[in-house]
Amino acid sequence: MINNAMKMKMLAGQPVVGVFASIESPTTVELLGLSGVDFVMVDSEHNAIEPSGAANMFRAAEAIGVSALARIGENTPQVIAKFMDAGCLGVMTPMVNNAADAKRVVDSVKYPPVGRRGLAGVRANRYGLEAPHGEYMERANAETVVIVQIETLEGIEHADEIVATEGVDVVFLGPTDLSVALGVNGQGKHQIVLEAIEALSAKITLAGKVSGTIARSPEEYAYWRDRGIGLTLTGANVLLAQATKGYVDQIHTIEEGR
Repeated sequence: MINNAMKMKMLAGQPVVGVFASIESPTTVELLGLSGVDFVMVDSEHNAIEPSGAANMFRAAEAIGVSALARIGENTPQVIAKFMDAGCLGVMTPMVNNAADAKRVVDSVKYPPVGRRGLAGVRANRYGLEAPHGEYMERANAETVVIVQIETLEGIEHADEIVATEGVDVVFLGPTDLSVALGVNGQGKHQIVLEAIEALSAKITLAGKVSGTIARSPEEYAYWRDRGIGLTLTGANVLLAQATKGYVDQIHTIEEGR
């Protein structure tokens, strides 16, 4: 496995910026990495990206030296293992509601004695050809990242125990699902959502963990950095749509003035 530059940067106390890769495309991963993001999050939660397709996206990330993680919608060892063994450097798991949920993610990502991940000769460890299994296990435990999402009322209620779970590196606060949980459906910028994220972020930082959320624009990034957020994500689809719409709108303006 390669060094996880994104995790090294976080451990140094620096902010990290990532992008959700929602299209099953190694080329998209290459473009995002070459554009300077700290990490790419292959999003299999809201998209039909299977481990076999994700493996090629991880290969693209490795080729240019950018960290690649995966958001996985099902918090089970069998599903998480397929992405981990395919070569991702960590996972992001939604709808984590309590310490047991958080521990299950850690157990699936980390090898013993930290977790319970099963060992085999797989792509992630160069099929066992590059180093002894024991050496690989130690390195994998050091390099991989565990990100859990709090985005429900139950998650908010059990935030202290989730944040305190050993092995969790980042607690991510999803504004869209939090808006639903807080009764302001789809209003991720509603004051009640912003206040909830800010309060939870302070709790996470105080516990010595990294807090994360969505920042769809530089202005949103600055807003959350001022409030202690250390990890931000936006979507490749959002960036593509915004850039295309801006381009087309400017062309329409030119044509209207001719």
